Amino acid sequence: MTRDEFAAIVLAFPGAEEGTSYGEPSFKVRGKFFTRVRDEDDSAVLQEVPSDERDLLIEAEPTTFHFTKHYDGYPIVLARLATLDPDQLRGFLERRWRKLATRAMVRIRDAAG
Repeated sequence: MTRDEFAAIVLAFPGAEEGTSYGEPSFKVRGKFFTRVRDEDDSAVLQEVPSDERDLLIEAEPTTFHFTKHYDGYPIVLARLATLDPDQLRGFLERRWRKLATRAMVRIRDAAG
């Protein structure tokens, strides 16, 4: 997927907007970090991924999923855009979005299907 395709998927989530985190372009929901693409390796930073799940993803799909020591201790996995499936991306973002959204936002999204 391209960065434009990635951005379109991210911005489809209610309240998602472009911003910066630590001086880097990122996406936020309600002013909180949602995701970003790392320039170093063209990988998405995906949160709310426990270490055991991250390890399974890296073992099962090493061409897509990886990890750096910088994120050690955090529930994060990195995913290379070139091989990341859009539906997988939506699933990871949904998990993170639900942590950031208000209850009202979640109810509206759930009601819309």
